[in-house]
Parts: sequence; structure tokens; C-alpha cells
Amino acid sequence: MPDPRFFEDLGPVTLGELAALTGAGLADARAAGRRVSGVAVLAHAGPDRITFVTDRRYAIELANCGAGACFLPPDLADLAPAGCTVLTVANPQAAYAAAARRLHRPRPVGTEAVARDARLEAEVVLGPGVVVGPAAQIGRGSRIGPNTVIGPGVAIGRDCEIAANVTIGFALIGDRVKIAAGTVVGEPGFGATVGPKGLIDIPQLGRVIIQDGVSIGANACIDRGAFEDTVIGENTQIDNMVQIAHNVRVGRNCAIAGHAGLSGSVTVGDGAQFGGQCGVADHLTIGAGARVAGGAGVMKNIPAGETWGGLPARPIRQWLREAALLARMSRKSGEA
Repeated sequence: MPDPRFFEDLGPVTLGELAALTGAGLADARAAGRRVSGVAVLAHAGPDRITFVTDRRYAIELANCGAGACFLPPDLADLAPAGCTVLTVANPQAAYAAAARRLHRPRPVGTEAVARDARLEAEVVLGPGVVVGPAAQIGRGSRIGPNTVIGPGVAIGRDCEIAANVTIGFALIGDRVKIAAGTVVGEPGFGATVGPKGLIDIPQLGRVIIQDGVSIGANACIDRGAFEDTVIGENTQIDNMVQIAHNVRVGRNCAIAGHAGLSGSVTVGDGAQFGGQCGVADHLTIGAGARVAGGAGVMKNIPAGETWGGLPARPIRQWLREAALLARMSRKSGEA
């Protein structure tokens, strides 16, 4: 369920209205008057929520979910459990996106520099031009640099140092966090699907959770979750110009060097390290204590404690042997 500190609920709405909005067909016309209050992914869908499934691989999760309604392609309509109303549609994800926009929207920033209901503890320092949104909270001793924007509902812990021109939204931030100039936290992640008239955005309804002692460099981007939260674990160090995509979960005491990028839904174990300009493909797991060499392109899960490099990335010794072999072959070719 979207966090009410950051999102307004616009429901409930009837399934008949959602069917008309999305072009979906109601498997049971008698359910047109049934109401739902919001959208949710399968794992969190209750009887007042509507969810979606696009692939038969999720048949077990669908059978065990408690959703009140579900967008499904026609060939999967028989997978829905009893009590779950089926709405059949060619692209369930696009229908889900339309339903999400109808049922939820981000809270507005407001018109005051510091909202009347914002809560600032003692010894908070605000630089010139700072904006603090409605119901935001800033803990004792935190310092906010010039022209930084703290969005509605954001919570910042104690003794934090937020530099100039930082934008923070949809986020819960712990104590002693440092964020350098120009960084953006909580913007929508990169999520799109094909709608009736071309690509459409999928509403990003999650949050960013930054735990105690995290340090984030300049001009980094940490996207809020699409469905789940994006999480940065305690004492993790993130360099300048790093991209952390939606739903990424980074463990404690990790180090991510400049220009690295973690794609959506990557899971990183405690103590992992990433060299500069490396990239990790979506939905992968990087084990605890693993290391990724600079410039590597990770396309597979990396087991705990291993060091990988190259493009595509593989175990470091294998990569170095292959590089040495190619160098020898190149020299021999030149001598010939």
C-alpha cells in the first residue's frame, strides 16, 4: 500500500469504472459495483486491492494471494483464485498503471518555504532558499544546505549533513547521513510499458529508505521503489554520480564508486564493493563481500565473496587469463 505520508488515496472506485478506464473486460458483470481502494503487487494485495499478472510463471503467487481483483490476459483468466474478480485485458501492466494513476497521486509540495506542519527539532540549520514540505520532519542538529528541497512527508534523522541543491522526496532517512550537493533522492524510477497510444509511465509508488551513517556523493540519483522500497543499508558509502534504480536493496557497509549503476531490483549483500563505471543488470543478486571491478558489466548473479571483472563480467582470474591470452594472440598475429 502506498505510504500515506507521500501519496494521497483517491479511491475507492468500482471495478466497472476501472474496466471502462482501462478497456478491460469484466469476467463477471455482476462484480461491476464491487469497490477497490488501491493497487498493490501480488505479495501485498488484500481484498480491497487490485493487482496484475502478465505471465504464467506467477500462477502460484496469484493462487495464494488475497487480492480482490486482478488484471489478467485472457489466456490466464482461469488462474485467478476464488473471490478474486478477473478483468481481462491485452496488457495487464498498462491497465494496472492506469488504475494506479486513478487511485493514488503524490502529495503536493505546497506553497510555503517551510510548511506550517513541518517539524524541525532543536539546532536544525536551514540555508537560504531551502524548501521544507508539508508534514516533513528534520531531526536535531541536522544542517540543510542552500536551495535544497525536502518534499512532503520526508523524515530526516539527527546530525545529518545535506548539502546545497539536493532534492529529497518519498524518503525516510536515518541519523548521521551525509548527502553531497546536487544529489536527487526519491524521483520516479525508470518504468514504462506500452499503452494504447505508445509508451506510458508506470506510477512509482514506493519509497527510499536510507539507514544510519550512509554517505552519498555529489550528483548521485537514488530512485524510489516502483512497488517495494529502495533501501540503502547502514554505513554504506556511495560516490559521485552513481545511479541506484528502483527497488534496489543495498546492504550494510557497501562501497559504490563513481559512475557505477545498479539496475532495478538488484539485491546487494553486506560489504560488497563496486568499482567505478561498472554496471549491474536488473533483478540480480550480488553476494555479501563480493567485489566488482571497475568498468565491469554484470549479467549474472555473483556469489558471496567472489571478485568479478570484464564485460560480460566473470570471475576475475578467468577474465585476466582470457585478457592475457588475447594479448599473446594479438602479438603473435602482429609478428606474423
